[in-house]
Amino acid sequence: MFNIEEELKKLPGKPGVYVMRDRNDNIIYVGKAVSLKNRVRQYFRKTNKTERIKKMVSLIDHFEYIVVDNEAEALILECNLIKKNRPKFNVLLKDDKTYPYIKIDLKSDFPGVFITRRVVNDGSKYFGPYANPGSAKEMIDFIKSKYKIRQCRNLKQRPRPCLNYHIGRCLAPCCGKVSKEDYGKQIKEIIDLLDGKIDKVIKDLKQEMKIASENLDYEKAASIRDRIVAIKRVSEKQKVSNISENSIDVIGIAKSEMQVCIEIFFVRGSKMIGREHYFYQDLKDMDDKEILSGFIKQYYMDNPNIPSKIMIREEIEDKTAIEEWLSTSLGKKVEIKSPKKGEKLRFVEMAEMNSKVTLENKEKDKSEILLELKSVLNMDKLPRKIETYDISNISGEFMVARYVCYARWSNKEKSIKKI
Repeated sequence: MFNIEEELKKLPGKPGVYVMRDRNDNIIYVGKAVSLKNRVRQYFRKTNKTERIKKMVSLIDHFEYIVVDNEAEALILECNLIKKNRPKFNVLLKDDKTYPYIKIDLKSDFPGVFITRRVVNDGSKYFGPYANPGSAKEMIDFIKSKYKIRQCRNLKQRPRPCLNYHIGRCLAPCCGKVSKEDYGKQIKEIIDLLDGKIDKVIKDLKQEMKIASENLDYEKAASIRDRIVAIKRVSEKQKVSNISENSIDVIGIAKSEMQVCIEIFFVRGSKMIGREHYFYQDLKDMDDKEILSGFIKQYYMDNPNIPSKIMIREEIEDKTAIEEWLSTSLGKKVEIKSPKKGEKLRFVEMAEMNSKVTLENKEKDKSEILLELKSVLNMDKLPRKIETYDISNISGEFMVARYVCYARWSNKEKSIKKI
């Protein structure tokens, strides 16, 4: 029999991870602590708690803990346990969108450049995510039209080059018509381009164009000139900022009665290259700092594009541990900053404003759909419950059915699905 009061007395004053379980032994919450003794006891004291924490504590039947050497180790373990078990009372990154990345397989002697939605630790370099898939495709099309890189997914030795070589779209590494070094120069330039180092790329190209012109190779000089013009045109489509750092993620948060929206701006090479957003349900009574802390830990856990700086409105509790963890993952210093003035504060405010607009638009869309449905069906009131059924069979046999119910109670929306 697990006696919570007795077990609380045994807690060590060391860093670690604690796991709360219900009477069915399901994990309902995972947390980390600098001092397990102090942190875990707080849940069972008669102090002011949010409704969410009160509900969680009421379901705790027993708990366990794992002692580690420091807070950074506790944070990594916490992230792994949350990812594996997805406890109901943790902040969970539930969004199932898979954004596209641009992948360069650097392990190959002659790397290819492709779009992928699967990020793996295979030595490749990934750029993204691209919230708009069209933007990723547009960039790939641009790269393939301006650089003579291989178009094939799998590089195989051939007796003769394919059509792309004959129309000037590939250097035919498959036939040994280009050296590894010369091919690598293109890849290096593409990486700089995707990293947002537009000025460096243009500067190098201008120098190369000048040399070609001095050598009377006017055809090559003209080709480089056209590439410079095209790169400038692509860079002009990106929003220019006055932030001087090369790699920053700016995070904003907005709340409503029903859900929370987190918006991320990606700033690379002093330009905002994209953004994305995530929605969470039933977190309105949680503190913004706690939500952001949970989000940051999950979002960057398997993300190959960790920025050198993350900007948020207020400092989070485990800022130092997260910075240490991300710095180790990236291989160089990562900072989490809360700017108080200037252009950086303006960007945080812009991210917050956009998260608010995104949240309002999503909820507005739902309301407008119900209003339209009410009008079409000539209803006196807005529908509070909608049931749909779908029945399928194969030639009258193997019949299956699905029932979906959408209901509204006290301005909260719930979706119930049954098979």
